[in-house]
Amino acid sequence: MITLKGISKSYAVVNAIADVDLSIPQGSIYGIIGRSGAGKSTLLRLMSLLESPDRGEIWYGDERVDTLRGRELLARRRRMGMIFQNFNLLGSRNVVGNIGYPLEIAGFRKKQIHERVDELLELVQITDKRKSRLRELSGGQKQRVAIARALAVNPEVLFCDEATSALDPQTTRSILSLIRELHEKLGFTVVLITHQMEVIRATCKEVAVLDGGRIVEQGPMDAVFSTPRTKAAQELVYA
Repeated sequence: MITLKGISKSYAVVNAIADVDLSIPQGSIYGIIGRSGAGKSTLLRLMSLLESPDRGEIWYGDERVDTLRGRELLARRRRMGMIFQNFNLLGSRNVVGNIGYPLEIAGFRKKQIHERVDELLELVQITDKRKSRLRELSGGQKQRVAIARALAVNPEVLFCDEATSALDPQTTRSILSLIRELHEKLGFTVVLITHQMEVIRATCKEVAVLDGGRIVEQGPMDAVFSTPRTKAAQELVYA
């Protein structure tokens, strides 16, 4: 699904990402883990085409995407969904308005938006919150709204950027369970960026460990973390 070939990205004198090679299988739940400052956010922005690499190539299937511009780039981005730690919802809109927003931008008709929002509310199990304002929702409910919004246009891949870091342990388990259920039902690829070891263990079958802008270990989750070889992986496992 997603292949990175020799990707590098620098800001001034800081090498945020250096010579990263990574393959994320289609339909997988793939974890990328690292401590603060490891380069996770930069790697996510590169994979999601919000930024371009200084060097290297990014492929989605058999299409090179880091060279896309204009309408082609916008069309590719619309095939991705993203959820964040701080939800990134629109405070001026209620639940329905937030979920329907990507559909409005994409030019869907009102009837289509209404029908799709109803489907998504049921998928994320908050049908009773459709008219609620954001201030009336818990953190877990807000993240369910964010997940529904991310899935509105049927993305091929869902990027999760520290999506559970602001949640308590019980809510974290609930959100991870929902992501797994939706992944199994809808078949999209999940790329999960986190610093939380428990999130990787609960969700991912494959993982890459990022340290200093480089992938230092990658492979099946059980293999990587049962016998971690690098200091970065050992610190995550034994913290």
